[in-house]
Amino acid sequence: MSTLDALVERTAASGTQVVSVACAADSEVLEAVEMSIMKGIASFLLFDDEEKMHRTIKEHFPELEGHPFITLFHTNSKEEAAEKSVRAVSSGHAQVLMKGNLPTAVILKAVLNGEYGLRTGKVLSHVAAFEVEGYDRLLFVTDAGMNIAPNLEEKAQIIRNSVAAANACGVDMPIVAPLAAIETINPVMTPTTDAASLVVMNQRGQITNCIIDGPLALDNAVSIDSARHKGITSETAGLADILVVPSIEAGNILYKSLMYFAKAKVGGIIQGASAPIVLTSRSDSAETKLYSLALAIQTSKN
Repeated sequence: MSTLDALVERTAASGTQVVSVACAADSEVLEAVEMSIMKGIASFLLFDDEEKMHRTIKEHFPELEGHPFITLFHTNSKEEAAEKSVRAVSSGHAQVLMKGNLPTAVILKAVLNGEYGLRTGKVLSHVAAFEVEGYDRLLFVTDAGMNIAPNLEEKAQIIRNSVAAANACGVDMPIVAPLAAIETINPVMTPTTDAASLVVMNQRGQITNCIIDGPLALDNAVSIDSARHKGITSETAGLADILVVPSIEAGNILYKSLMYFAKAKVGGIIQGASAPIVLTSRSDSAETKLYSLALAIQTSKN
């Protein structure tokens, strides 16, 4: 699929899932909840101060008042909202976790709780699906939000997480490009040697359901013409579905460049837990939150 709206439609067509939201008494969060319900992709368990949730719904989203697709649960603090929303997922009452108006550290502490959390032993990583004008398919970027300077094994797990998300979106054998500054292997540039190792791991079946080609600079990863001009002989160079960044700084810059310069649409989730996590920022639009929910819900079904 080439658009995030198509992802929303695909998600709606395959049936609703239940999303558990921590600290939901927030107009931006509730706008995404309303949009998701109208699109038919989810129902919601909302955790926060119940009076505040009722007031916000009544003032801004009257169509949600008494709606059968939302259930309100009173909590007295952000920490309690985080705990109860995570417990709802770990107990099977919900399939997706969503961060509302609370600090990321608070909800991640609940996610990693040894008693009721969503740990799996895997690396948690951020996966973003971008709709970029002129690109003929969704472009996945990882990891722009969790791992600061991942080592080789962490990069392998980051790729597995992103491949699972791409597979859920209908990309059966995504082309993965580990990015570097150059296309050749240089022993003093770790991103290039890691990329070469990831290619071998893929060839030997240690990383499956994808094709890894690298190291590649960004232009050679997304442009066939650029790869051809640089003499790169590869059937997959220039055709990347997934861009794997070498560090969180590179990922953050690429992510925001796509948003602010290319005006790309985006949805992002955290993978590696026992359920997908929607961990959007307050600055994200309701549309971005909707796309993130669609990506999380679609991933949870696979």
